[in-house]
Amino acid sequence: MSFFGNLRHKSAERFYRFRGKALHSLIHILLQLRLLLRWVVLALVLGAVLGVVGAAFVWCIAAGTEFREAHQWCYLLLPVGGAAIVFLYHITKDKHDKGTNMVIASIRSEAQLPVQMAPLIFITTIITHFVGGSAGREGAALQLGGSLGDLFGRLLHLREKDKRTVIITGMSAAFSAIFRTPVAASIFAMEVGTVGTMQYSALVPAVIGSLTASYVAGKLGFPLARYDVYPVPEFTPLNAFKTVLLGICCALLSILFCVILHRSEHVMRRKFRNPYLRILIASGVLILLGIVFHTEEYFGTGGSIIVRAIGGEAHWYAFFLKMIFTAVTLSGGFKGGEIVPSFFVGATFGCVFGSVMGVSPSLCAAVGMIALFCGVTNCPLASLFISAELFGLGCVPYCLLVIAVSYLLSGYYGLYKTQKFRYSKFANERIHHKTR
Repeated sequence: MSFFGNLRHKSAERFYRFRGKALHSLIHILLQLRLLLRWVVLALVLGAVLGVVGAAFVWCIAAGTEFREAHQWCYLLLPVGGAAIVFLYHITKDKHDKGTNMVIASIRSEAQLPVQMAPLIFITTIITHFVGGSAGREGAALQLGGSLGDLFGRLLHLREKDKRTVIITGMSAAFSAIFRTPVAASIFAMEVGTVGTMQYSALVPAVIGSLTASYVAGKLGFPLARYDVYPVPEFTPLNAFKTVLLGICCALLSILFCVILHRSEHVMRRKFRNPYLRILIASGVLILLGIVFHTEEYFGTGGSIIVRAIGGEAHWYAFFLKMIFTAVTLSGGFKGGEIVPSFFVGATFGCVFGSVMGVSPSLCAAVGMIALFCGVTNCPLASLFISAELFGLGCVPYCLLVIAVSYLLSGYYGLYKTQKFRYSKFANERIHHKTR
């Protein structure tokens, strides 16, 4: 073959090789676009559904709370509401009732979510708030979203890996609709399952589902969550030092909160195996606490107390009483979550800390909220985003510092027993540690 013939032959080979690579790249891009379109459609549908469900849930909670606060005798119905909750779980044969822990485990394919989880947690959390149980809403949000996401995946016959992604999307959407913090909701859903790793494969549907649910909830009349923090002092070395001290205190407080919650649940289940007896005893203790302290501030979510703390007013003992009320409520068998109570604890403690240390009590209440949230959930990224959404960018330097301290010093304690630690908090090494 002549020189020019050989050159033409090599040129033809390069052309066909380039055309093959270009065709392969085009096919790859088209497949990725198809995957993107599928996740966008699924996330939009699931986000819209959970936006409506979440808005209905928040409205029911608000209506029940308003009625209870207008009629002080409602907390005397705690035994009746408790018995109704146990009865509902009994007739639906949901005997294990691991709640949020089961949802987190399902992200790793370690558990199947029962179909009845969504309506059960919806109804029983409303009952809990109506009669005055000291609990939050995020437990219901994660269970609602996870359960409906799992059902959605089964109806569409998705693969197991895709079903886990849909569960994360449902958790993100429900959390966003109920708390109206769409950015933090999507990060929290991806971060909470395994500490040290993020489920980035769920990023697109989780974000779209979260934004969609938040948009729908907003159109239904529920505004974005926002607190006004004032004043926010200059970030000086002295203020930074005091913030570190607050972070240390909140880390220890988050450990104490988790220990009280877990130990009280263990003791109640061991001492009183009959769920009816257990929840009736818890009801009696709550009523007695309300009478002894002559207050109803620690029943329900305590949202008004959080607002007051961020305004610079809090009783020095409020954070401890809230921990006791919440532990009795949840260990007895009432339904709800622990995150809003942790907000209460962090806000009231931070407000008192600020008053003692000569720093803005309003700022310290906001920073304390974030520190407790990070300490009990072990989700630093979600904590940072939720601080920006709730309090604005002016508080972010303080929140970032306290998040770092609280995350490190809270160790391997946490609210959710099925949460696992993939990487050490104290060294750059891979571990497999269970939550304490």
